[in-house]
Amino acid sequence: MVEPLSSATGAPPDARFDIGPERYPRLHAAVTVPIPMSDGAVLSADVLRPGDRSGPTAEPLPALINFTAYNKMINRHGMRANRALRALAGRIPPSDRARMTARDVLRTPAGGVLEPFAINRTAVSRGYVGLMVDVRGTGSSTGTWDFFGPREQRDYLEVVGWVREQPWCDGRVAVTGLSYGAIAALVTAGLRPEGLAAVFAIEAGENPVRELGLTGGVPTPGMLAWILFVHGAGRIPALPGLVRNGLLGHYLRDRITARSDWLRRAIRIAVSIDHPDGYLNPEWAARLAHFEEIDVPTWIHGGWHDVYNRSNFRIYERIPVAPGAKQILVDDSYHLTPGSGFGDPGNPQALDELQCAFFDRWVKGIDNGIDGYGPVTVRRQGDGRWIRRAEFPDPATRVRRLYLTADPSGTASHAAADGGLSTAPTDTEYSLTVPTGRVSAASNNTAVMTMGVALLFGDRFGNDDRRSEATALTFTSAPLETDTVLSGPMNLHLLAAVDGTDAFWSVTVCDVSPDGVSAPLTRGALLSTLRATDSADSYYAEGELLFAMHPMTADSALPVTPGEAFEIDVEINPTEALLRAGHRLRVAVSPTSFPRHLIPPWKRRQIAGQRILLRPDRPSYLSFRAFGGD
Repeated sequence: MVEPLSSATGAPPDARFDIGPERYPRLHAAVTVPIPMSDGAVLSADVLRPGDRSGPTAEPLPALINFTAYNKMINRHGMRANRALRALAGRIPPSDRARMTARDVLRTPAGGVLEPFAINRTAVSRGYVGLMVDVRGTGSSTGTWDFFGPREQRDYLEVVGWVREQPWCDGRVAVTGLSYGAIAALVTAGLRPEGLAAVFAIEAGENPVRELGLTGGVPTPGMLAWILFVHGAGRIPALPGLVRNGLLGHYLRDRITARSDWLRRAIRIAVSIDHPDGYLNPEWAARLAHFEEIDVPTWIHGGWHDVYNRSNFRIYERIPVAPGAKQILVDDSYHLTPGSGFGDPGNPQALDELQCAFFDRWVKGIDNGIDGYGPVTVRRQGDGRWIRRAEFPDPATRVRRLYLTADPSGTASHAAADGGLSTAPTDTEYSLTVPTGRVSAASNNTAVMTMGVALLFGDRFGNDDRRSEATALTFTSAPLETDTVLSGPMNLHLLAAVDGTDAFWSVTVCDVSPDGVSAPLTRGALLSTLRATDSADSYYAEGELLFAMHPMTADSALPVTPGEAFEIDVEINPTEALLRAGHRLRVAVSPTSFPRHLIPPWKRRQIAGQRILLRPDRPSYLSFRAFGGD
């Protein structure tokens, strides 16, 4: 047995926390359990309780709640294959994890993620009750789906209250989940329900509409597919349970008559000129978590290539809980690959066990040392090394600027233009036209939007962006003289001009190796008319803007005058990466990046003659934090 670590000594990233043996030999499931809401809707839950051959234990236990929009019945059936899938995935040899590869995608189930995605049986067998609840209008729940809306948020509180009243619950509750469930967990925590003891959120977003729905100010095609999936899964009910509980008629009536208009609404946002919901607005804001109100221990788990990478550290910083009680762990993973490699030597503990240990500490009060973990734990891109520190970005880094120049680097003959990144501004004026044409789907953006699945088709769909750079302006530095570490967000400041009345900027930052591979590290995007910056909410270091917060509201939109130069700051998502000596840093700029961004036809008609201007007196440059490489 691994001895518990003392919180005084600190715990390295590969620490193993004692979760004890299984206390109960059997798990007992009650499916399609009805939970009545105050407005007459009935939510459907699966409840998993520990016990023995005679049945569930009569001992009241803490409860772990996971809200889902993806139909718990599908998750339930999938979990039946979890053990076999986990064992099979564990037989696949790991990579060196300098970059996530196809092998690492296939190994994901071995890291234990499927347990906290549904109901964590590892925790239940050690003395918890697990619940998975279909949010209203999805799965086998009645009502109308309105993601994270005011009524759904009230449901979260009522479910917590109902659970605490059950004889099998001792009054202590934790909320957890992955993606939708993680966001719901944080929303719940921000409402401060009585009895809530802890949160474990895997791949949550601070502002899902900003980050995924309207990335950079334009719609994301994946949102339509997501809405279709939720609606489709919501029409596969657990019929025996609905019949048993006398709810089939209620369910059918709601599905036939309920007007969940999200599909039509998403289409209108994409095709309507200046649709109000094509901007951030008070209605979108009402769906967000109140992070400053969260007062319980919280674990934030993210990935550098997750669709919500933009906000991991913003969530962490906004939660006013002491480090140790709040933790953040960021891997080099994608949305469907959290926990890949966990449990292997040199890597964090398996994800289901980490979650169990976190809840043991903060729900049950067991001093297992996990409060000495991190509180910031990141896997560094470039060498796969796990780093533990007290803050992010790395305090050893200093702010740097690299200026965009038209001087060829000699490394990007495949690109539409091969420019340079220099420590000094250009001494000659240039105007570089951003190329038009179809952008290759062989890119890291495809891997991000397929949540890592595209990596199965080769490195060109995630780890080498040269094909997509064929329709991009690239700016590449000289070879680095020593190893260099990048840490934190970045900002691309451009002086630009257009012949139309708008322009879109998609930016990718890459690590270019001596053999020419252009490995993406992070990315950003922005519509020119949404370039207004909220200085009070932006991140500065040493007086330099490193992460611009754009209000992205209709009122904050700034006009673009054809032919007139304007400045724009494109925020680039945080990362931590090692660039080896001899490698180069590259910035690639293109006018879109399918399938991440969808420029609506009406907006495309406004975009023409998009140019980056390079001038000595008004330079364009990349700002970032780094150490080494001098």
